[in-house]
Amino acid sequence: MKLTKQQTDVLIGTVLGDGFLQKTGEKNARLRLEYSQKQKDFLQWKGNIFGRLFQGKPKCLERIHPKNKKAYKYCRWQSSASPAFGKWREYFYPNGKKIIPNNLENFLTNPITLAVWYMDDGYFDKINKNSFIYLGRITNAEAKILQKAIKKNFGITAAVYDKKNKGFALFFGVAETKKFHTLIHSFIIKSLQYKLSLTP
Repeated sequence: MKLTKQQTDVLIGTVLGDGFLQKTGEKNARLRLEYSQKQKDFLQWKGNIFGRLFQGKPKCLERIHPKNKKAYKYCRWQSSASPAFGKWREYFYPNGKKIIPNNLENFLTNPITLAVWYMDDGYFDKINKNSFIYLGRITNAEAKILQKAIKKNFGITAAVYDKKNKGFALFFGVAETKKFHTLIHSFIIKSLQYKLSLTP
């Protein structure tokens, strides 16, 4: 089964964010999604995008947080194994570790991809009216690949911030946040609209 254009765009945003492509064979992979129970509707929204590739229903479980030792609930859902996911596993995890490929600008072209990524890893500072996308444990060079792709394809300027123990982040100033949120706001699900400026 081939992925549709929408499924591909959502997949790319998901892998840039919190999703994980798990290798299941030489050419196959499955998409694994995991969110807190508070974000179950976002998990459901993502799974529904992929239709028959996601079977059954999300499973909600409880685990102990490794740092504060408190129990918390989370929900997990994964796709069937498919070569359609295997192709993207090879692209993003060529040696088993996730990378930001040099030619990502060829695929980071649709606002829904940015929206999915932002719903996963974005943060809106309501006081200062700016926003961030946290990038996690990638290199400075990889952060700049993302920065350049967003500038080239959407005309939005972001700065690369080193957040030290939090890794790198893309920072959008007030004016760029307005442009960014105007671009993606129609894709943001209701429960995550707090991540948008009030008047995008």
